Amino acid sequence: MANALSDPDNPPLTEEQLAKGRRISFAKSTRWKLRLTQEEFSERYLIPLGTLRDWEQHRSEPDATAKAYLRAIRGAPDLIAELVKPKSAA
Repeated sequence: MANALSDPDNPPLTEEQLAKGRRISFAKSTRWKLRLTQEEFSERYLIPLGTLRDWEQHRSEPDATAKAYLRAIRGAPDLIAELVKPKSAA
């Protein structure tokens, strides 16, 4: 903290500045972590694109089930993608 306070070019944010900042949604940070576009994330995890955009832009919040799904995606993205992948008709 002392180093941060002594740096005149990049001081820590004040409480007021932090309060004005906008938090990144969990959906968006999860998608960014996976380095996927909205379209790729939507398609891979079967989440409607409009719903994902609404979550990311804070127009709506995921319900408890959707939050659990997002946590599962974040914890095991490849496994979840495989589990929800539509089975091809053979």
